[in-house]
Amino acid sequence: MAHIDAGKTTLTERILYYTGVNYKIGDTHEGTATMDWMEQEQERGITITSAATTCHWTLEEFTKPKAGALEHRINIIDTPGHVDFTVEVERSLRVLDGAVGVFCAKGGVEPQSENVWRQADTYNVPRMAFINKMDILGANFYGAVDQIRTRLGKNAIVLQLPIGKEDDFKGVIDLFEMKAYIYNDDKGDNITVTDDLGDMKDDAELYRSELIEKICELDDDLMMMYLEGEEPSVEEMKKVLRKATCECTAVPVCCGSAYRNKGVQKLLDAIIEYMPAPTDIPSIKGVDLDGNEVERHSSDDEPFSALAFKIMADPFVGKLAFFRVYSGSMAAGSYVLNATKDKKERVGRILQMHANKRQELDRVYSGDIAAAVGFKFTTTGDTICDEQHPVILESMEFPEPVIELAIEPKTKAGQGKMGEALAKLAEEDPTFRAHTDQETGQTIIAGMGELHLEIIVDRLLREFKVEANVGAPQVTKRHLQNL
Repeated sequence: MAHIDAGKTTLTERILYYTGVNYKIGDTHEGTATMDWMEQEQERGITITSAATTCHWTLEEFTKPKAGALEHRINIIDTPGHVDFTVEVERSLRVLDGAVGVFCAKGGVEPQSENVWRQADTYNVPRMAFINKMDILGANFYGAVDQIRTRLGKNAIVLQLPIGKEDDFKGVIDLFEMKAYIYNDDKGDNITVTDDLGDMKDDAELYRSELIEKICELDDDLMMMYLEGEEPSVEEMKKVLRKATCECTAVPVCCGSAYRNKGVQKLLDAIIEYMPAPTDIPSIKGVDLDGNEVERHSSDDEPFSALAFKIMADPFVGKLAFFRVYSGSMAAGSYVLNATKDKKERVGRILQMHANKRQELDRVYSGDIAAAVGFKFTTTGDTICDEQHPVILESMEFPEPVIELAIEPKTKAGQGKMGEALAKLAEEDPTFRAHTDQETGQTIIAGMGELHLEIIVDRLLREFKVEANVGAPQVTKRHLQNL
């Protein structure tokens, strides 16, 4: 999550490349990014719809997989930056356990960064920060960290220092290991790890002592050790930092340049070390049908419960419902209860999504994010659960639309088609509304901004083949006579 153009999609593309999901690096400038699969996204170079994907990563030590480290599975949702598509950020934050806030090294904390940060505060999502674009003119890592502390009021804990900046950005210094990671090639695969910190030695020692002090402040036992003049071990400090991150009292900060392929592997390591697993966060609470509070633990043995967070119209399979499993497991072909609407639903197929590509699954387990085909009644924010153990999980709140436009089809034949298409789009996007003005008879569409409605009209033409004219809504004139 981040401000517009901070580098979210580019960073996701690099993560997919280094985790082996993609063999070729996608580029937003050329329209080849995996996560920006819509035609409008590729043409404009922006993200419009949040795309989900999955990758695997094993913790590395000095650029080689760490001995005895397990392979971790990471579910990623790449969100848009524009405030028009704020609904995509809102629903993604509701179902994810952690978020990486991407900041531009030049812009620092920008208006939309503050906005998404507030949204994450609402759902109490653990966060870490990645200071991106260290290679651009005017990059200032220390200024960006300072803004996270002052503007966002967060306890930013610096884990890495950049070596050089702008055109001279060469790599990063890991403050825990006190080693420099120098990137020798453009692909980011040839990395030299060295103890020689050069002229950064004094800065690194200063920031390392600050790192130790800040981590010790988070835990009483470490604080006692620190006051007695002992330095806690790296393992102890990482454990405390992970706990503090999961409790939202600390924000670990990494740096790099996603476009230049620098610092991405170290970010992946940090995600595994400090971001919570589904079992690290408090169990989700909900209510049963009688209104009594119930808890669902993140375990495959618990009764099934999941939250549908996104509906998508798919030209091949019809309606896709994206959901996050909070407890239990569900098999394809089974029946579940939509507790919000009290309707029984059949799970036709379960798909593992990779942007707009898909892979069939027989079963999903606790912590998974997948999409189901075959739901008839389910909409965004609904809870689906085991029929024998009904539960309604906390839903999401969406902002009201702020701008209205009148829309009319260019041909009479298009009237019915347009009505159907607008209904489908409104089902996908809770911040988009369509209604008929009783007085003027015009069809009015409402959304979060001009860009939002522009994309809607574009989608009507491309996906639903409806040509439409758009204009300002008519104002009804009334003549009042004083008697």
